[in-house]
Amino acid sequence: MNQNKKIFSLNNRLVLLFFFLMIGLSAFSQNTAIVRMGSTDTQSFDDNWLFSRYGSQADGLVKEEPKNLEAVSISEANWEKLNLPHDWAIKGPFRIELRGETGKLPWKGIGWYRKHFTVPASDSGKEIFVDFDGAMANAKIYLNGNYVGTWPYGYNSFRMNLTPFLKFGQENILAVRLDTENWDSRWYPGAGIYRHVWLVKTNSVHVGHWGTYVTTPNVTKETANIRVLVKVDNATNKNVKAVVTTDLYEMDINNTPKVKVGSLIPSTIEIKANGTEEAETHSVLNNPKLWDLKTPNRYVAQTKVSVDGKVVDTYNTPFGVRTIEFTPRNGFLLNGKRVEIFGTCNHHDLGALGAAINTSALKRQLVMLKEMGCNSLRTSHNPPAPELLELADKMGFLVWDEAFDAWKIGKKKLDYNVIFDEWHEKDLAALVHRDRNNPSVFIWSIGNEVPDQQNVKLTKELAYIMRREDPTRPVSNGYNDPDGGRGSGAAVALDIMGVNYFFDQQPKWDVDPRYANKPTLGSETASTVSSRGEYFFDDKYNKMSWQISSYDDAFPGWGCSPDTQFRTNAKYPHLLGEYVWTGFDYLGEPTPYNSDETNLLNFRTDPSKQAELEAKLAELQKSNPPSRSSYFGIIDLAGFPKDRYYIYKSHWRPDVPTAHILPHWNWSERVGKIVPVHVYTSGDEGELFLNGKSLGRKKMTAGKDFRLTWDDVIYTPGELKVVCYKNGKNWATDIVKTTGTATKLKMSADRTEALADDVDLVFVTVDVTDSNGLMVPRANPLVKFSIEGAGEIVATDNGDATSFVPFQSAERPAYNGKVLVIVKAKKGEKGQFTVKAQSEGLQSAATTIRIK
Repeated sequence: MNQNKKIFSLNNRLVLLFFFLMIGLSAFSQNTAIVRMGSTDTQSFDDNWLFSRYGSQADGLVKEEPKNLEAVSISEANWEKLNLPHDWAIKGPFRIELRGETGKLPWKGIGWYRKHFTVPASDSGKEIFVDFDGAMANAKIYLNGNYVGTWPYGYNSFRMNLTPFLKFGQENILAVRLDTENWDSRWYPGAGIYRHVWLVKTNSVHVGHWGTYVTTPNVTKETANIRVLVKVDNATNKNVKAVVTTDLYEMDINNTPKVKVGSLIPSTIEIKANGTEEAETHSVLNNPKLWDLKTPNRYVAQTKVSVDGKVVDTYNTPFGVRTIEFTPRNGFLLNGKRVEIFGTCNHHDLGALGAAINTSALKRQLVMLKEMGCNSLRTSHNPPAPELLELADKMGFLVWDEAFDAWKIGKKKLDYNVIFDEWHEKDLAALVHRDRNNPSVFIWSIGNEVPDQQNVKLTKELAYIMRREDPTRPVSNGYNDPDGGRGSGAAVALDIMGVNYFFDQQPKWDVDPRYANKPTLGSETASTVSSRGEYFFDDKYNKMSWQISSYDDAFPGWGCSPDTQFRTNAKYPHLLGEYVWTGFDYLGEPTPYNSDETNLLNFRTDPSKQAELEAKLAELQKSNPPSRSSYFGIIDLAGFPKDRYYIYKSHWRPDVPTAHILPHWNWSERVGKIVPVHVYTSGDEGELFLNGKSLGRKKMTAGKDFRLTWDDVIYTPGELKVVCYKNGKNWATDIVKTTGTATKLKMSADRTEALADDVDLVFVTVDVTDSNGLMVPRANPLVKFSIEGAGEIVATDNGDATSFVPFQSAERPAYNGKVLVIVKAKKGEKGQFTVKAQSEGLQSAATTIRIK
């Protein structure tokens, strides 16, 4: 590889022998949708668990943890029955004395889970595993009273072998102890078995956990070289000769394999007793359908392991064919074409649902981000749920896959630093092995703003581990002290320089021989803060309501407005792009209304800024703000876009006609006073009209202006209209009107059908409107929800960062004209259900959801 170019590509990583595929049209052997990567005998293990909480309780009291809760014979009479995924803290209650940084929710505690299950006697002789996609935190696993193993890092996925203690044909009891009292976080991490659990059955000779590794080391329009490494485990006491074969299939959006497109040359391996061996095969795929952002084509490799002519294991591996290249001057290339990164950072919670993973909720978020123009996701600051990567693969997102928020030196007393020495290598390997077949994953990140980011030795070690496990993707790190990281030489060990906010010294590093050829990416940008629908004219912040103005010009000391970051990107066009902090509001970290000392981290090297922030934090601690969720999101916690959504859409999707006026036009107390008007548009010019009278035509300068402003508009009730132009031609129009008083509710669901599987959610938005159907932007009436038929209310929200109403409540005030209810069909039911919304003095609304 030419070290001066620093190009990372699946094209030039490995030199392989070429074999031609045997093309066929046969169907996939099972012709059914793939549930998940791995052995075909995998079943959901989510249902019918028992739960009990000890230690710190939701109400602040302490309940002593009995001894030997893993034992078979304990009483379960008072244990709660539930299905997974489960976040024990999201029920609350919110408590003002708890820390805002973790959402003022009672997540600290000790949780025990137990599950009774039977494995048929006919499975005797098989290997039985339980796979946890994530459990928060310090998981200890027991089977029938016997200790099986532990995995402390709550964000990682892991496997436990149940076979040694399993009773075939009899009842078994799986027990899981989780401890968040001995875990710290800078944001709301959730608590419990908050991701899916799976029971996996294999024969004694089988593909190991995450045992396949598919790469495409040479790709053209005509051909793609396919390389498959397969690790095969032999759990018997004798040596075994195994034959490994792999067939390739196209795969549709529903994870169903379709046309067979080839077969790899079989590989024969000899595996020692209780040992593991690796099989390697290569071949050539003709006319490959490439994975990209617009057409995220996917394939599946079906690997079979045979012993003595009999298939003993079948293992499915979804993958994609694409090339990635990172260049210091030409940016990022996907399949040879430059793609600017329009990314967002996102924490893992799902708002009112807490940390418990739900695919329909996650998909809703990604659809909104995609519509805005977002093309990449940063998993801030931890390994994501597998569902996020699967959705990214399907929908065409690139993923910055991140491992840690701390290394040896912690940001909190009990964060990752307490397990780093023992677990960092195992956690990095687990992350890479699980995620390296996902085509969406294109960057590995070893950390975020870690205090020891200038540690040269440690940076080299972590980067080495990542490259050892997967040399096909570059390694990066998010620096909030990029000058220190580069100055110390630590960043030399990275393939991509990740910069959080501080770009002032970029020209200096662009000519430094150590970094002149290192691609640079805005790994965290903006940190603009706002409250949806709130507009202040004398100050950006309102410490009476603890809200922030939505003119999108408020940000903490390290941050900036979207416009400023766009100008920075234009100033340094060789940057790969940016990841905005954040796509969605999230639970916890309600900057600037928190007293979180870790806010000081961004000014570690600036004593004057530290002193300034320390004084502000001390003052905030006295006032104890009620804020329990962030203000950083482009979209609020309920999933309602803020004004900022439209400045990003205008910039990231310049070919889509967009015009958006802010603020709303209901200001009865400001008649005759100035109300500044801003317009976000993908056009380059706009003319503003108030009640038909032109207030002037304004033009944006490319690379400098990213909003149109009329800062001297005298408020008069009526209609405010903007007509936007692009290259002199009509482009887009937006209108806001002074509304009448609130008279009714208007309800709209994100879809009209739902599966009765207990997890498929429907998101229903309720607008408070006037008699003409216009949303009344300052209306906050109490809205009560009910359901008739085979459905149930899961949660409600309104996007208000200061609301202490429990998310499970069936009634909630609207916030600036909007409120959300999340519903689902009752499991196993048929027919339909009707969601109703009522508010005193207003016409009610209803919508009906059919059950599929």
